[in-house]
Amino acid sequence: MNEHQSVHDLGRYQSDSAVYKDGIESVGTSGFPFLEMGTSFVIGLAIGYFLKKSFKFLLLLLGLGLVILFVLESKGTITVDDQVIQNGVSSGVSTFQSFIDMIKTRLSHMELSTGAGAIAGFFVGLKFG
Repeated sequence: MNEHQSVHDLGRYQSDSAVYKDGIESVGTSGFPFLEMGTSFVIGLAIGYFLKKSFKFLLLLLGLGLVILFVLESKGTITVDDQVIQNGVSSGVSTFQSFIDMIKTRLSHMELSTGAGAIAGFFVGLKFG
């Protein structure tokens, strides 16, 4: 490694920040662009991400439980009433929907600018979750 390479490598590790005349530091692009958004956007992002992941996990558990019930029914161990399963799933879906509506309402009650950021973050969290 020669002297020219080490100076070049040193420049590669310098920060993306720039200091302006007033002494205020400007943060450049980072690996996490969502962190440069507002606090309300990050809150909405976290809630949306959590809801989507938790919904997927609940569906996994529901599917596993149904498969176990159907296997036990095919072995003759238990009998399964289809109407009870449909009512239980419908109740769970309506409960989850009311929970999502409550979260959306809570996020929209924030101040206008922060509420818009929170709702946008919520939908981005749902998208990437």
